[in-house]
Amino acid sequence: MRFFLRRAVFYLVTAFFAVSLNFFLPRLMPGDPVQAMLVRFQGQMSADAINSLRVLFGLDNAAPLWRQYLQYWGQLFRGDLGLSFYQFPTPVLDVIRQCLPWTLLLVGAATVIAFLTGTALGTFLGWRRGTIADTIIPLTTFFSALPYFWVALLLIALFGVKLQWLPFFGSYEPGLLPGWNGAFVGSVLKHAILPAVTIVLASVAGWILGMRNMMMTVSSEDYVTVAHAKGLRDVTVMGGYAARNAILPQISGFALSLGFVVGGTLVMEQVFSYQGIGFMLFRALGAHDYPLMQGIFLVITLSVLVANIIADVFYAVLDPRIRKEG
Repeated sequence: MRFFLRRAVFYLVTAFFAVSLNFFLPRLMPGDPVQAMLVRFQGQMSADAINSLRVLFGLDNAAPLWRQYLQYWGQLFRGDLGLSFYQFPTPVLDVIRQCLPWTLLLVGAATVIAFLTGTALGTFLGWRRGTIADTIIPLTTFFSALPYFWVALLLIALFGVKLQWLPFFGSYEPGLLPGWNGAFVGSVLKHAILPAVTIVLASVAGWILGMRNMMMTVSSEDYVTVAHAKGLRDVTVMGGYAARNAILPQISGFALSLGFVVGGTLVMEQVFSYQGIGFMLFRALGAHDYPLMQGIFLVITLSVLVANIIADVFYAVLDPRIRKEG
């Protein structure tokens, strides 16, 4: 119990400072959201109308910064993240609700696939090291060494432009009405293939190498030797003894990866024009949309903290020594 209380206090303090930075950082950025909106819509407005927009957006500097900071905390407790400048007058929460499921579907599924595939291959390669199967490692490392946006461009050039097998723009076919029907779901899955393959190719090598190295370390431990001496099957020793302990660092990394899933892959979503939260963050940065930036950063921060909490709980369950040290 003491371990969990200490971790809870730590995460509460971390959340407080993260939310505070989330308030101050966008306000330190150069640029004017109102002017960015006028340029985007190519509109001409009177000085009074521009001043009205500044008051509406809370950019009139009438209130001191500390009061704005307190008001920001009050809005958070009410669940109000403000109005988006970029998609005015849509609330920030509505914008996030629209784009977040796309990122969770794409990046979440790809991250889980990369983790499961990399951990399984790493377990086998670490247990059967020195065999011809080790040739997988240089191949996967080659793809992970390339910038993932470059891998995306290669996949687009091959499968999208040259062979024309897969679409590479948007989240679904234009003209389709979103809904739970075969045509729409099939189009969504087809558009997600290339971005998902990009994420898997860019990240699977890390999971393979991490699990392989841990398997090589634990395979020489006494409990593994004792398990062999008992006459247990090789598969049982590998999965039930060696892999169970070797996977602990993987779980921590996986929890962090799930936390960053919410943030999406900014450049990847931009390359494929995929309407996830990373793509929306890029648009918010260009439009100096402070409320939307703050809302997205807040969701990303809280998701990473929740993922760390889940990792701590799993660690404590799988390794009782963690609880005793806490």
